[in-house]
Amino acid sequence: MFKGAIVAIVTPFKKNGRVDEDRFRELIEFQIKNGTDGIVPCGTTGESSTLSHKEHDKVIEIAVEQTRKRVPVIAGTGSNSTDEAIRLTKHAHEVGADGVLSVCPYYNRPTQEGLYQHYRKIAESVPIPVIVYNIPGRTGVNCMPETLARLAKISNIVGVKEASGSIKQMSDVILHCGKKFTVLSGDDAFTLPLMGIGGHGVISVISNVAPADMAALVDAAAAGKWAKARELHYRMSPLIDSLFIETNPTPVKALLSMMGKIEYEVRLPLARLSEANYEKLRKAAVNYGLLEK
Repeated sequence: MFKGAIVAIVTPFKKNGRVDEDRFRELIEFQIKNGTDGIVPCGTTGESSTLSHKEHDKVIEIAVEQTRKRVPVIAGTGSNSTDEAIRLTKHAHEVGADGVLSVCPYYNRPTQEGLYQHYRKIAESVPIPVIVYNIPGRTGVNCMPETLARLAKISNIVGVKEASGSIKQMSDVILHCGKKFTVLSGDDAFTLPLMGIGGHGVISVISNVAPADMAALVDAAAAGKWAKARELHYRMSPLIDSLFIETNPTPVKALLSMMGKIEYEVRLPLARLSEANYEKLRKAAVNYGLLEK
């Protein structure tokens, strides 16, 4: 259902800390003009964990309004409270999102049965396509392939954003969940390997700054043009490394500010890059061609 190069878009803030709605709309236009296949607002890269509920709802509303069905909007609506996740998912459905991305419940550390029941209840409560977001490094829990196989039998649970860091696990998900179940990389660096074993694309951080290149990589892989896909993979690899030099999304917001697209603002407990890492990121962006020397 959802495939390609999908951006996990940042939430730009003004210097006063408020959401910068104008810059957010401009970022969406930048993505669409450069071939991005979908927009994910209010994900990890969108700093959803520090948005108020009012801000969270508003950011999704803006994304739906600005996108105007030109590409799908997959709204981040996860929570470690099932009831809260349902509330956020209902709102996304009501305002016209095309799907939702729902992170595994963090901190609670539920069992596999708890994960299954969490997603089952969300899916049964809201008639919208649901993508599971599996990122054990942030949540403390790994949604196993066997659990995803159970979830794949629920009609509106349509895929997973896999950020386990394990190609073996991704392979097992593809094997056990069937061809209709969408498997998207949750790490830019795993996009090409995942597509090589049958994955469907990526929910990307680097697409914030280099959307055309990630879109070209995914398109090339989907068309079986592996030499072109490998060329783009190795071209992007140093920049991808730099975008994770500190905790996401601080580096990508720093680079977007260098590019003149947003203010350099993150919310505590995230902090600005160290001076040394800022310079390393700037150098990587210059080498890539995103900035002038």
